[in-house]
Amino acid sequence: MAAFSPFDVTLWYATAATAPKTEPLEGRVQADVCIVGAGYTGLTTALELARAGVKVVLLERAEAGFGGSGRNAGHCTPTFTHYSLPELRRMLGEPWAERLIERQTRANDRVSSMIRDYQIDCEWVQNGYVMGAPYKGALAGLDKKVETYNAVGARTRFLDRDEVEALTGSPRFHGGWLHEEGGHLNPLGYARGLARAVIQEGGIIHTGSAVIACDRSPTGGWSVKTDNGEVIADKVIFSTGAYTVGGWPKLDRTFKIQRVFVAATQPLDEETRRTVLPKNTTIHDGRGDIYVYKYNAEGRIVASMFPMGRRGRDMAYTRQVMSDRLKWLHPQIKGEIRWEYFWFGELDMQYRTVPRFYSLAPGVVALTGLSGRGVPTGSMLGSILSEWALGKRENELALKLEPLTEAPFYMSFGPALTLRYYRIRDNIAARLSGAPLPPHA
Repeated sequence: MAAFSPFDVTLWYATAATAPKTEPLEGRVQADVCIVGAGYTGLTTALELARAGVKVVLLERAEAGFGGSGRNAGHCTPTFTHYSLPELRRMLGEPWAERLIERQTRANDRVSSMIRDYQIDCEWVQNGYVMGAPYKGALAGLDKKVETYNAVGARTRFLDRDEVEALTGSPRFHGGWLHEEGGHLNPLGYARGLARAVIQEGGIIHTGSAVIACDRSPTGGWSVKTDNGEVIADKVIFSTGAYTVGGWPKLDRTFKIQRVFVAATQPLDEETRRTVLPKNTTIHDGRGDIYVYKYNAEGRIVASMFPMGRRGRDMAYTRQVMSDRLKWLHPQIKGEIRWEYFWFGELDMQYRTVPRFYSLAPGVVALTGLSGRGVPTGSMLGSILSEWALGKRENELALKLEPLTEAPFYMSFGPALTLRYYRIRDNIAARLSGAPLPPHA
């Protein structure tokens, strides 16, 4: 297991509740459904199926929460990022768009209920999410978010300049968008809690069990093989996301990797915490080249950005960028900011930035392309995959099944170019409106 562990520098590995005891697969076992990948998607699918009385076996090459589910920043905001709701409707068509919008915008209801029902120890708070307007021109877009998200039942509202400063403690925003249902948590603790819930409901999890093949079984169904064992199952679900390694031919070509880094400061003193994020919300600074941050239970600020140029390669420079941005947003922070934890994660990006649901063979499906919407999206996808496994008709599901499709070549560089475009766009808009630019912009 040590060879797989990514957690030697992550805050979550140091602070998450312990994982339930699991063992590698040995020998042959029978199951109704075999799931590959113990991230949020695989775990919530297994939980739904186990609760329905289905015999489910979940295989994970490392440990529960090993991939993006244990490396993300812990934000839980039930929204879409790149596309607005009207754009999603045009792109996906009906009824698929409306079904997916309903699942995604209500995803935090599922997160909250699972944490409550299974008493998951994961620092869960639901104090809202704020997207700031860094210049006046951004205000119109936030007004549109209020209109479109509230129309589908979300609880959001527009914040004027005074309100956003009172809520965030930052004087840099001209206004903001408050999503009252947003939350944050310890993501690895949440994944481990879901694993414990799966076992509690009768599901079986085998960690340290990398899948090396999935073939038709001579006795019927599918044979999912590891180095030391085999699961014979009627149906198979691949939910390995950005950390897909083998298992099914070309599945790892359905997305392109976008790296992200996350860092955590030392615990901030009580006086600072009274004026910096005083309501313990999650904050997005509103720029396309994002800086998103919140507190953990110890009072550390946990912030994330995307690599760009030296940022993400030169660690001293990267820490300086993050400190300068934080102090620019909150001039009341005095003294040194020490980034005591620093780690990278990987996102399974594809151009639509919404999950893709693939039919691989009769009785075998895969889901990839979460595109950075991990906690709420992974948590709601279990309801869709479990419905497929339980026999719901394909045309009634919330995601459309499609043939396996490789991500286009331009996705290898497209996201990075898009971030640079956003950076230039925001800098021009800020200068035109007379708004100051953050350091290193």
